[in-house]
Formats: sequence, C-alpha cells, structure tokens
Amino acid sequence: MTRSTSALSAAAITLPRKSTLQAYFHDRLIVTIEQEWTIGGTTYPNGSLLAIALPTATTANPRIELLMTPTARQSIENVAATRDAIIVAGFDNVQGWLRRFTLGSAGFQSTAITMPPAGVINIAGASTSDSHAFVTFENFLTPPTLYALENRASRTRTIRSLPAQFDASSYVVEQFQVASRDGTQVPYFVVHRRDMQLNGQNPTLLYAYGGFQLSQTPSYNAYIGRLWLDQGGVYVLANIRGGGEFGPAWHDAGLKLHRQVIYDDFYAVERDLVTRNITSPRRLGISGRSNGGLLMGVMLNQHPEMVHAAVIGSPLLDMLRYDQLLAGASWVDEYGSPSVPEERAWLEQLTPYQNLHPGPDFPLVFIYTSTKDDRVHPGHARKYAARLAELGVPFLYYENTDGGHQATANLREAARRRALEYTYLSQRLMD
Repeated sequence: MTRSTSALSAAAITLPRKSTLQAYFHDRLIVTIEQEWTIGGTTYPNGSLLAIALPTATTANPRIELLMTPTARQSIENVAATRDAIIVAGFDNVQGWLRRFTLGSAGFQSTAITMPPAGVINIAGASTSDSHAFVTFENFLTPPTLYALENRASRTRTIRSLPAQFDASSYVVEQFQVASRDGTQVPYFVVHRRDMQLNGQNPTLLYAYGGFQLSQTPSYNAYIGRLWLDQGGVYVLANIRGGGEFGPAWHDAGLKLHRQVIYDDFYAVERDLVTRNITSPRRLGISGRSNGGLLMGVMLNQHPEMVHAAVIGSPLLDMLRYDQLLAGASWVDEYGSPSVPEERAWLEQLTPYQNLHPGPDFPLVFIYTSTKDDRVHPGHARKYAARLAELGVPFLYYENTDGGHQATANLREAARRRALEYTYLSQRLMD
C-alpha cells in the first residue's frame, strides 16, 4: 500500500521543539509544551496541556484545544488516556492533584478526583481499550499505595499498600517557604517529631537537586525513616529552581548563565532553617547526588560556614571539562558550554574543583562515586578528593567498583553505602 505525497503533506504538523507527546485520544494528540507556542494567531503558554485534532486531506490546519494551563505554582507530571478520559496528575505547590478530562458535545470537561492530601500521585496504568486506570499515592510518612480509578467516579478505591518500613505515628510534615535573593518564594518540606523543640539543636539533613526539570517530591523513603528520623534527626527537602516542581519555567529560570539563582535558593533555605531555630550550622548537614553533587560543591565554596557535614554523591565538580567526559556533552543546554567564551567565563566562576580553597569553616565531607559510573565520570570525585589531599584538608571517600551512576550494584551494596552515609551524618551532627 502506498500513500500520496499530498496526503502526507496535509497530515503534517510541526510541534514546538520542546514538547512531549503524552497520548492519543479520540483522534487527538495529547501534548504538553515546554515553551510558549504561537500557531494560527493564538499563543499557548509554556507548560500547557493541549489536545490537537490532526489535519486531514480536507483540513490543512490542526484544531487545537487548550485543556489546561498550570498556574505559576503548578505543574503537570503524568498524563495518560483511558477509553473514556484523559487522566492528569500534577502538583500544586508541590502537593499532588489528580484530574479527569472527558470529551462531550461542548468539548473537554475537567473534574477533580479526590486523593489523600500532601503527597505524590503517579499514574500506574491506563489503556485506551479500558475505562479503568490505576494510580499510586505516597508521601513522606505513607508507603506507596495503589488505587483504582473507576470510569467517571470522582473518588478512587484502595487496592493495596506496601508495608510500612518505620513507625510514622510520631512524625509530622510541615511545608515552609522563604524568599530567595531575588525575592522568589522557594518552598521546602520539614519532616520531624511532633515534640521537636525549636532550640536550634536538632540534627538536620537538607537535600536538594536543582536541575534538569526533575521535581523533588514528598516521597516515602524507608532509609530516611529508619536511619535518620528514628535516630532523632530532622529531614528537609528543598524545592529549589532548576527542578520541575512549578513546570518548565521553574527549570528554565536556572539555565546556563542564570544558574546562580539555584544556589541562592539553597542558601536561603539553609538560612531559614537557622532563623526558624530548627537547627544551627553546627547541626546542619547537606546532601546531593549527580547534579546535586555539583550543588554540594558550589555551596561548600560559597557558604561553607552554614554546615557541619556534606554528602557529595556521584558529583559533577570539574565544570571546565565536564563536556569531555562520558555523557557530559549532552548537558551543555543545562550548564552552558566551556567552548563558548561567555558561558566559559561563568563556568570558571562556578566550577567547584577549580575554585576549591577551603578555609577554617570547611567541614569534613563524605564523597562517594562508582568506578563504573557511565554517566558522571568518577574522575570528578577523584580529582576533588586529590585536591583536598593536596591542601591537607581531611575528607572521607568511598568508591564502589560496581553499580553505575547509582554507586550501588545490588541490595547489599545499597545498604553498605547508605550505612556509610548515615553513620557519617550521625557522627557529625548528633552527640
């Protein structure tokens, strides 16, 4: 069978360069756009969810329906299609929501689906041949739970939950926000015992990532529960720019030459934890992996006085050569290129390895990597450790010979690495 050139031409549509095809529903492409898009005299905002009725041989232009434009504090995370509806999951101020879009004679109609509050909702299964869908929910204190979503129902039905790995009854979760250097409000979560005293003496672990539009969500983590919370620690998750918590714009704000806002956000959270008397620099530790390892390296250069411990995992640290190592060349749209003079000048100010000049406030750090990391070259961590050794600065270093970018080859290795991390944090931050 052959198709005519004219038919192929009539059916063509050019989507924005930064867009994601999510589903096919009732002869419509369901698409999210990660940049503003103007077509046919109409402009669709960055982050919008669109239904595009494909052109045919008799209709040259696509018909576009705007399903949803997230607000400045919302994001769309998952989209799937059933036989009767489009199911969409996302965040509103980093709190999960779930909606159903159905198609009728008046177009698409949106209905909120009731779910537990303050957690992460993911679409676990959906098919255009069935009316049902499945979603999961979890938060810091609730293990992943599977729900069934019935056709046109506004509520879900609980199917099964994974067993709890720690007793969460004595803990609570609070969400705060703080103004960054440019006035942007940055949210963060604090998980702690109900009877926590605001005396500045609580051992606190602050985690963040800040890159590649990866949202940091209030997810269940047994290691944090058993090895940190149950030992008397406070856990903090910061939703700094560079991630996707508030859609593409939250990520784009920290690209290339604008990346300092990411580090300003993290510093603002550090300061706010001290201002609220949750902890103090003596009791504050920070942790990040991969791009988060770069975050750790930058913060240790810019504000070492704020922390007494830092876990630097599988890190990028030599930002003047990162694009020459393994997958680094694919990240120039995120960080900028050392081959572009203006971008190199910025990277020279940023790069943790070349700017490493530890002073008296520099803490004892724990660095880990993997010999077989095929994403971030272990040379970053090795060079950083070697420079610390040259400068006579004490540090801890662990290199797993297996395990890839996660630096864990199996459950035994995962347990070993986490035991090292939390033993180090306990020794540094707890009496």
